[in-house]
Amino acid sequence: MKVAPRVVTIGESFSSTLALSADSVKSFATLVNDTNPLHHDDAYAAQSRFGGLIASGTQPTAHFMALLAAHFSQYAQPLGLEFDIKLKKAVYAQDTLTMTWRVRDAWWKPSLNGDLTQLDGLVVNQRGETVLLGASTILVMPKPAQESVQAPAQVSAQVSAQVSAQVSARQPAPESKPS
Repeated sequence: MKVAPRVVTIGESFSSTLALSADSVKSFATLVNDTNPLHHDDAYAAQSRFGGLIASGTQPTAHFMALLAAHFSQYAQPLGLEFDIKLKKAVYAQDTLTMTWRVRDAWWKPSLNGDLTQLDGLVVNQRGETVLLGASTILVMPKPAQESVQAPAQVSAQVSAQVSAQVSARQPAPESKPS
């Protein structure tokens, strides 16, 4: 029996930090069309229950999710499939966040030519407070050999079609995890 290639390592962990300035909080909220004055108006935010400018929930979430692509794309082709994010505390302008993901489980999925990978993650601020919790399922495919590189759009379309078919059918994938 041929052993399936492994792309990720169970237990693998990686982190990154993100410093948020007031300008980055305002700019990001503008970029994503979040018009809540808590993200734009210093005076308004100072009078709120938060006592100051806070980041749109989309800002730390986007950086947290992007860390998966940044990490795995160094040696593989990652594709996000599912994210479960819980916002636990407000993230303030001037906070420094440490984002960490850990591979909880992974198994080779022949029909997708990659490891279906489940991860758990958290984001803490400089005070050690957990501000976000996350769980994710991503597909991590080996990088193709240079001679047989498919166009990224073609690979993405193939994988998206297979994943969409499975989601539409609302049935678990036929392959099971190896024991």
